[in-house]
Amino acid sequence: MTLSRALALLRAVNSQAPAAPQLERRFGLLQATALNMSNMIGMGPFITIPLLMSALGGPQALLGWFVALLITIPDGLVWSELGAALPGSGGTYVYLREGFGRERWGRFMAFLFIWQFILSGPLEIASGYIGTAHYLGYVWPQMTIWHERWVCIGIGVLTIALLYRRIGSIGWITVCLWIGTLLTVAVVIVSGMANFSAARAFDFPSGAFQFSLGFFHGLGAAAAIGIYDYLGYYDVCYIGDEVKQPGRTIPRSVIFSLLGVALIYLLINLSIIGVIPWREFVPAENHPGAKFIVSVFMEKLYGGKVAALFTALICWTAFGSVFALLLGYSRIPYAAAQDGGFFRLFGRLHGTRHFPHISLLTVGLMAIVCSFFPLDTVIAALLTTRITVQFIGQIGALVLLRRQRPDLARPFKMWLYPLPCFLALAGWIFLLATTDPRVLAYGFASLALGVVAFLFWAKHTQRWPFARPGDAASSKAAGEV
Repeated sequence: MTLSRALALLRAVNSQAPAAPQLERRFGLLQATALNMSNMIGMGPFITIPLLMSALGGPQALLGWFVALLITIPDGLVWSELGAALPGSGGTYVYLREGFGRERWGRFMAFLFIWQFILSGPLEIASGYIGTAHYLGYVWPQMTIWHERWVCIGIGVLTIALLYRRIGSIGWITVCLWIGTLLTVAVVIVSGMANFSAARAFDFPSGAFQFSLGFFHGLGAAAAIGIYDYLGYYDVCYIGDEVKQPGRTIPRSVIFSLLGVALIYLLINLSIIGVIPWREFVPAENHPGAKFIVSVFMEKLYGGKVAALFTALICWTAFGSVFALLLGYSRIPYAAAQDGGFFRLFGRLHGTRHFPHISLLTVGLMAIVCSFFPLDTVIAALLTTRITVQFIGQIGALVLLRRQRPDLARPFKMWLYPLPCFLALAGWIFLLATTDPRVLAYGFASLALGVVAFLFWAKHTQRWPFARPGDAASSKAAGEV
């Protein structure tokens, strides 16, 4: 056999060899918007209305929704520009890495994001598991704490099982769950508006609007709850490699999701307090029914049997949320591993279904473990650890990319730049300034541990700031171990 024939045969064999698994772009605008909105609505408004009203002791706490919207809309523009310009799996990981520089501060910021995500991501998913268990307590009054934990385990396992498949079929599962979510909130809104009492809804307590230091701390607590309920308007950014026409789809889905859910939340809150006097569930810790306030709402209007059936719809909505969360968050360790910034094991794709199965299983199992913590602790902890590195860090990344990479293709540019950056930054700082000092200390302590972990990892892999001249190639190989 001649050399030329041997080479031709080798090329033919290689052309027939199975290609390495790749992520598939199957998510369009409908699926992306459904993903975001399913994530945002979830259990949020159904479990946090009593907490929101308790923050300021009355319906004036609805200002917290408005403050949260003033923060999330400009922040949504940050996500939109970054997601359209850098559409990749991992979202924030990619934005911080590219904005602050791949091999130095960008690697540090991206590492800190993965570190805080390991703490906050499963906590956010777990909040949906916990909320579902609380609502099942309406139809299962004898439920104990151990029963709640077994419920959380069951939901977590089911979520993992449904996500253990190709992205194309997941897109339509997401749409179906979204339809159930919209049906649930529509029933609440229509029922509430049909029986709405302005006197009940706007029964402000004496001195409701005395703008003291205590009022602003309460407003900050209410806004933090509002932010928690809005979380997820960016979920599509985490699966950027699986989105069709990401330059158009990502910004539109973010903006549509924010505006649609803002209107839904306002109507849901007014529906509830327009039927049930807020004094019947505030403060939340003194009223057991506050754990399943919407079931109580339906019972008041239609009786116990209808309320029990509607509780099932609420659990469907909650499941749609945790499904969307785990889908997006399972892509983050995968993206970091692909980039050499995390363990290679997490960068594996399933051989036939082409999704990051190791990352999915890890995040899903950690969320189940986190569901054993109290709900209020879960919400406070995830917000505090996320604001500094992710939300504030991304603002910095956007500004740096505008200055250092003006040639970067930007299918979507932030409106009125840089005003939205300043508004979002001011909002995040306001939330940090009004956070419980103990929770704030926990958040910063976890980030400090992250810094130590980064230095240890950098030293071990001989990367910046411990890299030596000429060691770039070897340090890259070491980092992928």
